Amino acid sequence: MDLQKPARTQDAAPRVSALRASDADRDRVADILREALAEGRLTAEEHAERVEGVLHAKTVGELEVFIQDLPAAHQRPAAAYAPAPPRPTPGAVPAEADANVVAVFSSAVRRGRWRAGRRLHAYSIFGSVEIDLSEAIFEYQQVVIKAVSVFGDIQIRVPENVSLRGTGGGVLGNFEVDTLDSVEGDAPVVYVDGWAVLGNVEARPRRGKRVADILDRVQGKIDRKLERVQDKVDRKLRKHLDR
Repeated sequence: MDLQKPARTQDAAPRVSALRASDADRDRVADILREALAEGRLTAEEHAERVEGVLHAKTVGELEVFIQDLPAAHQRPAAAYAPAPPRPTPGAVPAEADANVVAVFSSAVRRGRWRAGRRLHAYSIFGSVEIDLSEAIFEYQQVVIKAVSVFGDIQIRVPENVSLRGTGGGVLGNFEVDTLDSVEGDAPVVYVDGWAVLGNVEARPRRGKRVADILDRVQGKIDRKLERVQDKVDRKLRKHLDR
């Protein structure tokens, strides 16, 4: 199998294969390789070689090279890529907040495994607010976060496989939202709206630990595969000696 990187083309619009790969994309490919190893389609050496390539792949197209000869990669067509709209669908998100996070001369944190509603309001006045959605449960596809910082700081983190949009500005302050596009058509979209008045509002993706998880699962799978092979050899050897 040729594991060379696919040639790039100068298209007017980026294709899915040209998009930067996320940890979720690497996880998906690693799962397919793991199943192929368990089914005997790949040897342990082939599996290890391909996983090493997966960990260093930079685009979705580079990842697909490592599974293009496996049935699981062709079970369903890839969803067409469409950028998330700059604003929520009218009527999809209510004007009233599901929850408020307020810090006045103090700090407030929302992180861990929590359910994200459709609208969250965050206010920081001479304080700091941290909203971490990297482990949150998204019950709705569109989530709006209204962030207002006055002499304060608001930090927003999202999973890197969602889409992120921002609308707002700063008055002698900083309002910064890293635009993020997910290749998954049904991925949640987080909209950050607000103002920073002599303060700071930042929203960006947070890299998970899934790359490390891939390494752990790969090594465990290889070890179990080798153990099964060794057990099979031992049983055959004992059977031969018993004759």
